[in-house]
Amino acid sequence: MSLRTFLKLIEIQTKVASLFPFLVGLLFVIYRFETIKPLNTIIFFSSMLIFDLTTTAINNYMDYKKATTDEYRKRENIIGQANISEFLVRNTIITMLLTATALGIWLVFRTDLLVLFLGIICFIIGVFYTYGPVPISRMPLGEVFSGITMGFGILFLVVYVNAYDQGIANLFIDGQTLTFEADLALLGEIVWVSLPCIFTIANIMLANNICDLEDDIKNLRFTLPYYIGKKSAIVLYNVLYMATFVSILTAVLFDVLPTIMLISLLIIIPVSKHILIFNKKQIKSETFHLAIKNLVLVNGSIIAMMVVSFIV
Repeated sequence: MSLRTFLKLIEIQTKVASLFPFLVGLLFVIYRFETIKPLNTIIFFSSMLIFDLTTTAINNYMDYKKATTDEYRKRENIIGQANISEFLVRNTIITMLLTATALGIWLVFRTDLLVLFLGIICFIIGVFYTYGPVPISRMPLGEVFSGITMGFGILFLVVYVNAYDQGIANLFIDGQTLTFEADLALLGEIVWVSLPCIFTIANIMLANNICDLEDDIKNLRFTLPYYIGKKSAIVLYNVLYMATFVSILTAVLFDVLPTIMLISLLIIIPVSKHILIFNKKQIKSETFHLAIKNLVLVNGSIIAMMVVSFIV
């Protein structure tokens, strides 16, 4: 398999969705807890990225296997387009999965059991997102799981592996007793900061499902827009962006984020223009990319203002 084919298989252009919560979480842990553990950060980033590549490869493989027509396989799926051997794809997936798992275990030894517990949950969600008789991606739950797992899960973990000794949360095993302790105020702050990531990532999945609604029905993928209707899905798409900006504003008002973060709200202007264009036309090749642009604008502005706050 050539490098170019591999990059298409794992859809390298979509990895920006996991990069932003990582960067927001990294900057927040420096801002809020004034600490960073470089090796833990590198291990986590490597494991996170490789696992993200793995789930995308699994998604493409399962879409190829479950496609109801050869035309769809060759037109929409990279495996069919590039005529990649299924054996090679499976071995690539297994290799990446084992690598990500090994890195995750190493990180557990450097931190604590809570990282193991959360890692297992993310592992299960990631694999069964597209694998199994009824994968999550073929249900009206894709937006919820992708938004929370990536938007909150990645951000929380990068905060935690750098500040696991700061009293955020702990998981203990004492004989036959499993005890979980958490500082609800700190957890609340982390959730608050993660909301823009959660909403913008969920909207990427939602925009994708809205654009693919007709093809998804033909291939037995009954996603959220199928159940609530296309018009309601578009309304939800708009509401999630509104909630994104409200979460930024309230985080500043309640002193969770620095005041300078209010400048990031200026991106409401270009984001609103993109929303209006998508509302008028939901064609994958023409307007889906606007959801990705909005994610970059929203989270990129948050990252930029966090960096500026350090300088100021």
